[in-house]
Amino acid sequence: MRRVLAAVFILTFAAGSMTAALLMQHSEPRTRAHAVVATPAPIALAPDSANDDSDDTGDNWPDDADTPEQVVYAQPQMLRDAVARLAPRVAGKPNLYFIGFAGDAEEDVFLNEAEYARTLFAKRFAAAGHELLLVNNPSTLSRYPLASLTNLETAVDDIAGKMDRDNDILFLLLTSHGTEDHLLYVNMDPLPLDQIAPGDLADIFAKAKIRYKVLVISACYSGGFIDALKDDTTMIVAAARADRASFGCGSDSDITDFGRAFFVDGLNHNDTFTGAFAEANKLVDDWESRDHEEHSQPQFVTTPRIDAQLKLWRAGITLGPPVPFIAIKPTSDALTVSR
Repeated sequence: MRRVLAAVFILTFAAGSMTAALLMQHSEPRTRAHAVVATPAPIALAPDSANDDSDDTGDNWPDDADTPEQVVYAQPQMLRDAVARLAPRVAGKPNLYFIGFAGDAEEDVFLNEAEYARTLFAKRFAAAGHELLLVNNPSTLSRYPLASLTNLETAVDDIAGKMDRDNDILFLLLTSHGTEDHLLYVNMDPLPLDQIAPGDLADIFAKAKIRYKVLVISACYSGGFIDALKDDTTMIVAAARADRASFGCGSDSDITDFGRAFFVDGLNHNDTFTGAFAEANKLVDDWESRDHEEHSQPQFVTTPRIDAQLKLWRAGITLGPPVPFIAIKPTSDALTVSR
């Protein structure tokens, strides 16, 4: 009963709650270039990527968790605490900062991918103390700030304040479902979280003024984000072409196919993102041929300036050993083949 009442309450007062949380963080309102979904209404995902058959709102909300309203109001402090735990930058060389964003609460595959990538960068690529996770998952409501557009904007802004914006590198992983009209699916039912459009990310980076960025979008149709985000100091890795699905989601999967190929295989076998992508692209192509799937055709965009800065960063770190992938126990009954 408490869960039902909480869901009704949060849907009634969601606008006020989210506005109050935003005002606690920013003095200026955020302007978005694209309309976004204001409630967790169904959106068109890739074929075979439906969620479970239940229509009950908030089925994944833990019985022993705070109410949705309490979780919403806790976000500013949780994010401040997470940013405060970041280590100081190391002077005299480019530093790399990692943000992982796991957007869909109904499948642990996204949490697994974000947590593994964070661990990989901390242990293998010398980014320990410079990593931050934003996660939608019933098991992490008190552990990580939510993966929301507001929290992502705040996290990027706050990390930008700690970085050398002209020399350090931001590595951002976004992992979730993607839609054919190029929205990144954001869901922590029953919270009314905004979906993320390419223009939303472009607005965030225009404001943060971080020069060097590596953006990895692990989702169906993620190639549709490239045009809005590319510039001469940004590397972009997308799991699929703008009109193609990618694979590996659902309760039977521990990590997405592209996440396994790029992070678990590619970055454990290579010390550059270019090399990791080349290996991942071949692996994904081989797996999809084996399974008779339409090829997702992962995308890779880079420039001489970001390549040079990444080379300088790589020269300033000692590469750690490969990091084994260990998945958490699934908590969702949803079965999704593609996303």
